[in-house]
Amino acid sequence: MITNIEELYTAFEKFMDQRRWWDTDNKWEILLGAILVQNTNWRNVDYALFNLKAATDFLPTKILQLSEDQLQEMVRPSGFYKAKSATILRLLRWFSAFDFDLKKIAAMDFEELRKELLAIKGIGEETADVLLVYVFGKSTFVADKYAQRLFSKMGFEVSGYKQLKSKIDWPTEMNSIKAQNLHGWIVAYGQVYLKNDSQWQQGPLKRFKLKLNS
Repeated sequence: MITNIEELYTAFEKFMDQRRWWDTDNKWEILLGAILVQNTNWRNVDYALFNLKAATDFLPTKILQLSEDQLQEMVRPSGFYKAKSATILRLLRWFSAFDFDLKKIAAMDFEELRKELLAIKGIGEETADVLLVYVFGKSTFVADKYAQRLFSKMGFEVSGYKQLKSKIDWPTEMNSIKAQNLHGWIVAYGQVYLKNDSQWQQGPLKRFKLKLNS
């Protein structure tokens, strides 16, 4: 297990800005973005979100009133538009069972909520964790590609999302805000310093050591 996540957080805190990763307070916009960003970049997602905002103002009830063809056309810029529109509809229909009450859902047990999200076709491990952290205010580690590359550079052999996440000893002191910060910092760091070995050697974390126990 990797036991010094708090030390990694403190190391990041010394040189990273305390900026918000999502430039919005709208939980529905975050939820839609988390699905649309799968296998694409944020520029494409922005086009799709612009379309959805203009037509629905991100209101889930309005999105569910759209025809399948209408929704597909709106999210087309993000790629894989048929699969993503279907995932959005399945997820929002799941929310409808809770009367779209985010607080009610957030009050669920963490493991139960994660299990329910993963049971929705199109919601994978990473998307589920992003929703838990950013939409429902839960605290967990998002073991995305940037995290996998970072930990690999730090000497931990990574073989995928589940494997890395299962090896993280997540501190109880890490609340949802810290979970958001750490995820955002890892992505921002990766975009600069994980491009190649030369960039890695210029980064402030090149000497950071992970602490492991069996």
